[in-house]
Amino acid sequence: MSLSPIDLQIMWNRLVAVVEEQAQALLRTAFSPIVRECGDLSAGVFDRHGRMLAQAVTGTPGHVNSMAESVKYFIEAFPLETMKEGDAYITNDPWKGTGHLNDFVVTTPAFHNGELVGLFSCTSHLTDIGGIGFGPDGTDVHMEGIYLPFLKIVDQGRVNRDIVAICKANTRLPVEVEGDIYSLVGCNDVGARRLSAMMGEFGLANLDELAEHILGQSRKAVLAELAKLPKGSFDYAMTIDGYDEPLELVARTTIGEDGVTVDFDGTSPMVRRGINVPLSYTTAYSCFGLMCAIAPGVPNNAGSLGVFEVTAPEGALLNAPYPAAVSSRHVIGQMLPDVVFGCLRQAIPERCPAEGTSCLWNMTFRGPSGRGNNGQYGFAFTMTSNGGTGARPSRDGLSATAYPSGVKGTPVEIVEAQTPLVFWRKEYREGSGGAGRFRGGHGQAIEVEHGEGLPFELLAAMDRIQFPPRGVLGGKNGAAGALTTSSGRTLRGKGFQIVEGGERLTVLTPGGGGYGDPAERDPALAASDAENGLSAG
Repeated sequence: MSLSPIDLQIMWNRLVAVVEEQAQALLRTAFSPIVRECGDLSAGVFDRHGRMLAQAVTGTPGHVNSMAESVKYFIEAFPLETMKEGDAYITNDPWKGTGHLNDFVVTTPAFHNGELVGLFSCTSHLTDIGGIGFGPDGTDVHMEGIYLPFLKIVDQGRVNRDIVAICKANTRLPVEVEGDIYSLVGCNDVGARRLSAMMGEFGLANLDELAEHILGQSRKAVLAELAKLPKGSFDYAMTIDGYDEPLELVARTTIGEDGVTVDFDGTSPMVRRGINVPLSYTTAYSCFGLMCAIAPGVPNNAGSLGVFEVTAPEGALLNAPYPAAVSSRHVIGQMLPDVVFGCLRQAIPERCPAEGTSCLWNMTFRGPSGRGNNGQYGFAFTMTSNGGTGARPSRDGLSATAYPSGVKGTPVEIVEAQTPLVFWRKEYREGSGGAGRFRGGHGQAIEVEHGEGLPFELLAAMDRIQFPPRGVLGGKNGAAGALTTSSGRTLRGKGFQIVEGGERLTVLTPGGGGYGDPAERDPALAASDAENGLSAG
């Protein structure tokens, strides 16, 4: 039967609701706090060609937009005709998944009335998958943890416990890893059941007509927005801290009639340590920046994303091939929307903010605990924190907000409940937002120590310490980040380091850059900042 535009729109909305329920099931059942508390996940539904039709609102662009391509690799490894109801497949391949080993991807075929009609896929970040741990010190991917090829984790409802056992044997947190694998499998099952119920309600035998409507309308909507923009090529460059030395991110963004390309030729070569970025992750965040500036109201799917193309020379920092170390690829990958905005600001300045902290300031803590087993019981925990976003053309930046990742900051109460760490301070960092007609968002000041007076390990993965977020059009730079201890030591922004027993670690996350001349700031906004102790730096 032929469906009316109203029918198709209702079904499209229902499909979005289905994948959001899928994501919420993952959020509620995940064991890793970075998923359960912070939302470091993705969920989506795909047609039989591996094209993403809808993504959950809950989730990160790095996961969603790279997972959008990974389903095609699952279909290559397990052709559709071999898939059975109750099957599920798993991988954490950084180049065919979401960019590093800590992200497990599970894909599940969805059936309706005995016929395969689509696939559900999901991703979540597992806190510890062995190796040297979640940090940038590795020199190849095999140092960074267990590496799963494309495997069948569930065969017609029967879990492959050998795969689960191997994963549990290669982590410091075996219970957490097992629980996370089951949560990934379970959330796809929720999506598949809801999809079948929806198709039964609307009398659908397949998703073909709905898929073509979704992808066609989304592509058309992005092209309509492109038609309003000035055409041409625009260049931008950003210097970042790097690991051993500063690195350059260089881009040329070209707006054409039929699409937009982002070319990262000129970017620094890949490095020896684990801050390299696979091209899939580079593409994911570059496309997110393009969507935010060009077509923020258009749903994210294979149709809208198909208007964009991202390239980088193989061997460059942003296209690091196997077996490069990539554990902390997010530190650099999450800078890319700011690089894209820098290009587009020359064409559409009214849509592009100043630079922000951009990369998550993740802190992985490991160490001993006196709680049980005479101190033999240890802990491993990744705490997410964030700085300020860049000021926008018409309003201030957001303070202590993870943009572009969208990952929430880990509540102090959760860290203290699951580890022996004690937090003495977690507050806005006064004066860290860059001054401007609109002020950059403020960072945070966090102070933590081991509550039992023991040393603990910090696996640092931060940036914007040497090169803070830049203001634009006369706006001032945001404050640079810093890591210090109560004994007077300054720690590095990247790599394995020890905080000694009795020492307190102070983390100062960066502030966002300001937008416009500070002399033009509304006096009422300046007075409000002063009253709240949050004046710009």
